[in-house]
Amino acid sequence: MRGVGGRLHHRGLLKNTSEVQPTTVHADTQGQSFPVFALAHLLGFDLMPRIRNWKELTFYRPSKQSEYVHIDALFGEPGKHVIDFDLIESQFRHLMRVAVSVREGTISSSTLLKRLRSGSRKNATYAAFREVGRVIRTVQLLRYLSDAPLRRRVTAATNKVESFNRFSQWIGFGNRGVIADNDPIEQERR
Repeated sequence: MRGVGGRLHHRGLLKNTSEVQPTTVHADTQGQSFPVFALAHLLGFDLMPRIRNWKELTFYRPSKQSEYVHIDALFGEPGKHVIDFDLIESQFRHLMRVAVSVREGTISSSTLLKRLRSGSRKNATYAAFREVGRVIRTVQLLRYLSDAPLRRRVTAATNKVESFNRFSQWIGFGNRGVIADNDPIEQERR
């Protein structure tokens, strides 16, 4: 089952008590943050965003020595864009503790990502989330490139989300459905 939207809402996906349990989250191009890829993976979801602007995307190598016969050009200059597995290993306990906290509802995923992002250059846990995200996104990009039916499914799911959002805006009134005034006469005018 697939979920929709770019965020991992703990009420929507993680606290879902129905028999239908989503395994895939679809997002538009903006849903490609490395920490979000990592968190989705640690929570057991496949994050499958629509892919645009391929020239701007970076594929990451598992080591400086890694070379690929037919696709090495995707990874850029040899020896660059390498995953820091030592950092991931050193922060693994913290990554898992954070994922469990999100799953248990102790902290929301959006609050977590905001906290991790603050001072991100100095935050080893954030850096480890980013490294895990680089691994997961690289794998997802390779899957996306090699699987035409997958690309069609991702595009169709993302189009549904965008159609729903346009419909929601259409049925809203006033300031995109936000009532900004307590005066009933002003509310009717909008």
